[in-house]
Amino acid sequence: METYTDVLLVTANVGSLFDNVGEIESDWLRELFGTVQSHKPRFIALHFQEIGGKDYMVNMGHAENFFWNIESSEEMRDFDRVCIYVDNHFKNVDSFTALGSMYFIHKSLKNIYQYDFNVKDFKAVSGQNKYVGSLDGVTTMEKEKFPKNFWPDFKWSRKGFMRTRWIIHNQGLDLVNVHLFHDASNLIACNASPSIYSANRQKALRYVINRISESSYTPLPFFLFGDFNFRLDTLSLVQNLSTSAEVQTVKKDSSNEVEKIICEEKDNDHKILLHIETKMFAYLHQAVFREDNGRAILKYDKEIAAFQDVIAEEEILFPPSYPYSEDYTKPTQYMNTRCPSWCDRILMSHTAQDIIHRRDEGESSVVYNILGPNVCMGDHKTVFLSFALKTNGH
Repeated sequence: METYTDVLLVTANVGSLFDNVGEIESDWLRELFGTVQSHKPRFIALHFQEIGGKDYMVNMGHAENFFWNIESSEEMRDFDRVCIYVDNHFKNVDSFTALGSMYFIHKSLKNIYQYDFNVKDFKAVSGQNKYVGSLDGVTTMEKEKFPKNFWPDFKWSRKGFMRTRWIIHNQGLDLVNVHLFHDASNLIACNASPSIYSANRQKALRYVINRISESSYTPLPFFLFGDFNFRLDTLSLVQNLSTSAEVQTVKKDSSNEVEKIICEEKDNDHKILLHIETKMFAYLHQAVFREDNGRAILKYDKEIAAFQDVIAEEEILFPPSYPYSEDYTKPTQYMNTRCPSWCDRILMSHTAQDIIHRRDEGESSVVYNILGPNVCMGDHKTVFLSFALKTNGH
């Protein structure tokens, strides 16, 4: 007989929670706990990126506090087994990823096993298992920072992946926390389609998929969720947004380097339609990114297309997850720093999509959405996937 286990997967780039310590966190936690209460999962996976924020040396002390606030909360008390992995050892530059993964197992859920990568076998999960630090020698997860020689032209940063492997009843799966590279400059992103940054992300994602599909372990269905930093195809989008505008490219006096791109409307008042600089992307009609969940611009979200052979995703019915204003009073507004994009995603192998239980005709039990659409959650909105996993027997 087929049985089902309700699962909640969550990905959150929490950098700005640490950069604005205290202000956003209580609302963020309330949104998370509200989602747990409404979906009633039996297994929860929380994947965090950018723990400690930009100023991680100063803020890292708050990280343990943040995780403790989740772990010790009244809302999570029925989850009697917990596995926590927090890579906060920033002094270890060669391996520091600022990734954190938390897994909660409900007391009603029996037969949960976790893979030990050292002894190459599954072991029953019991009690509270908490690892905070460099995570060296922790055998129930694999963590890797992307190799330095991946992109000689770019600043090496805290990007990488962390993987755990599970059996829920009889169903095995890999859960992978991922943080890929961002667009350093909006101007460089406009140079080509696809951009150089997009090509780098593609290379990094291919690397992760290859690493988790290696033959040394039996391949299992996998869920990859994190901050992929996927961006819209900026050049194509800008060309489209500025079709009825006059485009001016302003160069620095001394060199031939582009300093800004300005698109003005052709009519009488010559309003500035679009203004782009290295860290500025100001579009006059920002509502296009929000209306109808940004459906009009979804066609420019192309970075996953190269992976259709190995990766699937539920339909996106939520607005771009980044970059939201960190102003408490403007929770639905985007900042004028980057082109709004669907950075935060929950992707899966085709085999994983096959083990999601779907109810009959049109009635979906699968929810793929953002947390806190009308609440300030920091510059990234947290993204979640709630579904029933097909698990056989007890």
